[in-house]
Amino acid sequence: MWLTVRIYLNYKNFIITMKLRLIPAALFLAVTAVASAWTPAGDRIRTTWAESVTPENVWQEYPRPIMERTQWKNLNGLWQYAIVPEKALTPGEWQGDILVPFAVESSLSGVGKTVGRDQALWYTRTFTVPSEWKGEDIMLNFGAVDWKCDVWVNDIKVGGHTGGYTPFSLNITSALKAKGENTVTVRVFDPSDRGYQPRGKQVERPDGIWYTPVTGIWQTVWLEPVAKRHIESLRTLPNIDRGTVTVNVNAASPEGTVNEVKVLDGGKVVATAKSVAGEPVQIVMPEGFKLWSPDEPNIYDMEITLYAPDGKVADKVKSYTAMRKFSTHRDKNGIKRIQLNNKDLFQFGPLDQGWWPDGLYTAPTPEAMVYDVEKTKDWGFNMIRKHVKVEPATWYTYCDRNGIIVWQDMPNGDNGPGWNNRTYYDGPEARRSAESEANYRREWKEIIDALYNYPSIAVWVPFNEAWGQFKTPEIVEWTKEYDPSRLVNPASGGNFYTCGDILDLHHYPGPNMFLYDAQRVNALGEFGGIGYPVEGHLWQPDRNWGYIQFNSPKAVTDEYVKYADELRKYADKGFSAAVYTQTTDVEGEVNGLMTYDRKVIKIEEPRVRDANRALTNSLSGK
Repeated sequence: MWLTVRIYLNYKNFIITMKLRLIPAALFLAVTAVASAWTPAGDRIRTTWAESVTPENVWQEYPRPIMERTQWKNLNGLWQYAIVPEKALTPGEWQGDILVPFAVESSLSGVGKTVGRDQALWYTRTFTVPSEWKGEDIMLNFGAVDWKCDVWVNDIKVGGHTGGYTPFSLNITSALKAKGENTVTVRVFDPSDRGYQPRGKQVERPDGIWYTPVTGIWQTVWLEPVAKRHIESLRTLPNIDRGTVTVNVNAASPEGTVNEVKVLDGGKVVATAKSVAGEPVQIVMPEGFKLWSPDEPNIYDMEITLYAPDGKVADKVKSYTAMRKFSTHRDKNGIKRIQLNNKDLFQFGPLDQGWWPDGLYTAPTPEAMVYDVEKTKDWGFNMIRKHVKVEPATWYTYCDRNGIIVWQDMPNGDNGPGWNNRTYYDGPEARRSAESEANYRREWKEIIDALYNYPSIAVWVPFNEAWGQFKTPEIVEWTKEYDPSRLVNPASGGNFYTCGDILDLHHYPGPNMFLYDAQRVNALGEFGGIGYPVEGHLWQPDRNWGYIQFNSPKAVTDEYVKYADELRKYADKGFSAAVYTQTTDVEGEVNGLMTYDRKVIKIEEPRVRDANRALTNSLSGK
């Protein structure tokens, strides 16, 4: 006898219809087990996009569009995990499945457990290398793992990484089997707020403005084949005053190689140049090249080719760049202004924390991730302050291609000196251990290296308020020297020193200019925080926080427009940029322009759009 069975996998978005004999019950049980191997954990609110997530379709987007190769293999999906004492040498046994790339504490991981400083998180899975990659070196790439990890392939240690926000790559060729399946194992240690490492707003006991910890793999894991001579990284610098683009090509085994860069516009080559190994490639752009701006986000594609000493192609990658310049200049009234492409531009955007109720640090899908950017643009903003977090590479590419300026924070960590934000600071510096200081410097450099090529990034922010602030003039000087093409905001709302390019005030709820620096750009780095708890869309129903609270979109919008009108007056007096708190609600905070699950827009959008555009056009004469 036969029975027709329809199996619904994960929110009914994938259906299998099959016939089964009634006799072999074990077969039916096996299929049922596969269908129920992964489900989201917990009962918190979720986004609509979470309903489409399955182990088969999770984060399939190419993860590194700023340096793209044609061949790659995605390792996202179900891995096995174990949470064991930190001192344990091996996990002993695996405790179940985890959906990568979602942190173990998140709902979409399918686990929803806390790790903490006394335990370690282990992962494992098998994979095969495509047969057509034979003879190539195989790179194992991680988008980001929070915080400190070690990696084995087939029980052979292949490397590790320290730093929760930056990508890293390991050459695993010598550890691979000649044929058949291979096993990758990853161990992660993350002490959350009980360590000195950069962690943003993660704490072991979330409350108020502090959120759930994020441990482990939280961005895409993938394989790619490369030649022994291959491009490892690029460093691209446009110069609109000279009409050039300079590309430094960093390659493995570069001796005797030649680099070639082609610049394309609409698929047509418009400029090209070459250099020998170790020398930058300098491309002269054609006359009338297109500038990048929020109104016209013109992008030039690039093809970078590495030629071996015999003249054959060793490696080729695709990239892109944009002709734009961020600088400062005194206006006709002597006020220091931020300029884009040598023209004054008031930069205004939301504080964007990039948190998700279902994925925590990781958006449920790429479409969900860019939705926040799309709404930011729709609302008339021209900038985003990415707050104490670093996003996946594809987020920055979306900002590049859609015309959103980015102010990039360094995720905070360790202790600060206390907060005295209304005067220039003359108190004692925070004291960090030598290990903590070295780690901060290493991770900050890695973040700048990872994000250097994205044209949308205008400002580096090494400190937020006094959180982990230390040796501010020294850190700012290093940052400015390492990347002179961008502005440096020493400490957004923090203890103020006379260094860097920007004096950045925080004032809630409404705008206020309680300090003014005639030698630097003046910015209102945070204000607003208008709260509106929307029933049915709250992370927690009984403990919600906002600087002030209202109960309707009209009331919120009335207050928002009032603040925008006040801010325009302060722009005339000297503010050149501002950041409104914030894009979305986050856990216990209800001061977002959207709810945490992105299902409710809490403002009257046309009125907010008009108010924002009046601000972003206030210095440009539009």
